[in-house]
Amino acid sequence: MEDCCPTDNPVEYGTKLTKEGERDLVNPTYYKSIVGCLRYLTCTRPDILYGDGLINRYMEKPRSSYLKTTKWILRFVKGTASYGLFYSSLQNLEITGYSDSDWAGSLEDRKSTIGFVFFMGETALTWTSKKQSIVALSTCEAEYIAAASCVCHAIWLRKLMEDLQQKQSKATRIFVDNKSAIALAKNPVHHERSKYIDTRFHFIREHIKEGDVELLHVKTHEQIADIFTKPLKTDVFCYLQKKLGIMKMDGTSLRGENVSY
Repeated sequence: MEDCCPTDNPVEYGTKLTKEGERDLVNPTYYKSIVGCLRYLTCTRPDILYGDGLINRYMEKPRSSYLKTTKWILRFVKGTASYGLFYSSLQNLEITGYSDSDWAGSLEDRKSTIGFVFFMGETALTWTSKKQSIVALSTCEAEYIAAASCVCHAIWLRKLMEDLQQKQSKATRIFVDNKSAIALAKNPVHHERSKYIDTRFHFIREHIKEGDVELLHVKTHEQIADIFTKPLKTDVFCYLQKKLGIMKMDGTSLRGENVSY
């Protein structure tokens, strides 16, 4: 892959993988070794997290169609090898989060994919992309479950920062692009939209009431966590990639001098 043509997007827009797959089986050891290396890379490159999670679902019987998607990610890494997250020493210590979910994105079990990211200042601090444990019956429910997972992580981050003598004085803002999910989280009334949702997800209401977190609406095109839930068009992906704080690092030292913006 050293002489491959680079791409600007880790997952080709419209990519859909299934367990049956297409074409022949490939060497599982070879496939797993590549997926494992890419998984390690997600510690510093959140922009490939969704793609790596997608190919990670098909480790048991890898097929050539999965390998093609895997090599597409490698082509992206080839073209962005000098990219990384830049943390400025002047950043504030306020934590903010973005939570998103697709709906029934998995063709096998129709489970949705959760994606959330937390920022400290203008650069991503921690991020997650994974399938939900249950099948959501609506977009609202999928977004509500994703927000509940995000709030759980926010509470953990707030306690961690308090242990580091950096207590968050204000409620942690979490941006969601679904108004129905926000209304459901703020409204304790049991109504039609919530009667099928497992009660363990409703703890989000307690933390909103206590002022630990605050759910705010954000327009879909500004939802940064969207990059963790589905394949995106290249222009949308590149825009959200920059929003994550990922930039080209030409000759950057450990102290952050000479950064190329």
